Amino acid sequence: MRIAVLSGKGGTGKTFVSVNLAAVAQDVAYIDCDAEEPNGHLFFRPESVKDTTVYTMLPAFDAAKCDGCRKCLEFCRFNALAFVQGKPRVFPEVCHACGGCALVCPQNAVTEEKRAVGTVKQGVSGGIPVITSMLNPGEVSAVPVIKAALHATDASAVIDSPPGSGCSVTEAVSGADYCLLVAEPTAFGLHNLRMVHELVTLLNKPLGIIVNKADGVYPPLEKFCADHHAPVLAHILYSQKLAQISAEGKLAVQHNPQLRQLFESLWETVIAEAAS
Repeated sequence: MRIAVLSGKGGTGKTFVSVNLAAVAQDVAYIDCDAEEPNGHLFFRPESVKDTTVYTMLPAFDAAKCDGCRKCLEFCRFNALAFVQGKPRVFPEVCHACGGCALVCPQNAVTEEKRAVGTVKQGVSGGIPVITSMLNPGEVSAVPVIKAALHATDASAVIDSPPGSGCSVTEAVSGADYCLLVAEPTAFGLHNLRMVHELVTLLNKPLGIIVNKADGVYPPLEKFCADHHAPVLAHILYSQKLAQISAEGKLAVQHNPQLRQLFESLWETVIAEAAS
């Protein structure tokens, strides 16, 4: 069973929900797919961490074989190739490593070489496997690193997805059995919830909503959930004490019995919803 936790923007509480849910669940891993700014490990502080470099394949051109036909340029939809002084040149930052240029080259002038794009870190915290994806600075796409993190274990997992609704989020959610959408009870929060809800619906994933930082009922959000048959599974009240606990890098469920009870109940609900 894999549960993906999403939010339409950063700062909503996605990681707060992810790490505390993983802490109360049994026999699950925590996979941080927010490769550009992973911070779940700050709460778990895993030990015996091992690093694995993630590579993509970058095209390399043999100038002696290339006859300048430019079929590789015509094929590349990402504009990752250019001809400079009659020789092909690749721009690594926008290359998607699809291998198409090598397939279409009639002179077999294209080979591929490995290029490091990030790291997957694996450790253990209190019996919980903690897997963290980390994108190298300057890289455009986190998809290869996220994919490597998701394949680092076959165990059931709580997946801490990237914020938003782009390609990296789609990759993180693709293998999930159930999605938890974390939203703030504000107009801006509702706007971002709409976007991520649309993505999860297009992927045909069952979902539930968690309203975080709630200081009362926000009728437009509740109406949206009711209209779209999206069950609200929990309201987490705003609390300065909880904010302080998180700011200190602590797991709130280990310091707040009421919150632990909420997350234990939430986990049981999610498992039941995912299995139905």
